Amino acid sequence: MTERPPDEEPPGGSLHPTSAAVLTAWAVVGFLGGWLIHPLSERVNGTAPIVTWTQPLALVLVAAILGVTAWSTWRALHVRRERLDPHQAVNRLVLARACAYVGALVAGGYLGYAVSWLGDRAELADQRVWRSAASALAGLAIAVTALLLERACRVPSDPDET
Repeated sequence: MTERPPDEEPPGGSLHPTSAAVLTAWAVVGFLGGWLIHPLSERVNGTAPIVTWTQPLALVLVAAILGVTAWSTWRALHVRRERLDPHQAVNRLVLARACAYVGALVAGGYLGYAVSWLGDRAELADQRVWRSAASALAGLAIAVTALLLERACRVPSDPDET
C-alpha cells in the first residue's frame, strides 16, 4: 500500500460549497444576455419582449418550494437527527447547485433587461423596468434558497461529531 501525501483528499472525495465566484460569473453572463436582448429583439422583431407579472410570480413559487425543501431538510438532518438515503441527499444537492446557478443567471438576466430600459422613452419602458426588477429579485431569492438547501444537506464529516 502506498502512502498518500498529507495534502491529498481521502478516497471517496468530498463536495465543496458553491463558490461565490461561480455564482457571480453566472450572474454577469445573465446580465449581459438580458441587457443585449432589448436591442437585438428590437432589431430583429421590431419590438422587445414584455415582462408580465407571471414571470416573477413563477420564480417566487420556485423560491418558496426550495425554501420549504431547505427547511424540511434542515429539520430532518440537524434537529431530528434523521438520515437521508444517499440518493435523496445527492438529488437535493444537485437540485440546490443547479437552482443556485440558474437563479443567479435569471437574476442577472432580468436585471440586465431592466437596466437596458432605464432612460428609454418607449411606451412600456417603466413597466418593463419594474417587472424585470421584480423578476431579478425573485431570481436572487431562488439562488439564496438554493444555497440554504445546499447548506441544509451538510453533515459532519465524522459521524461522531455533533
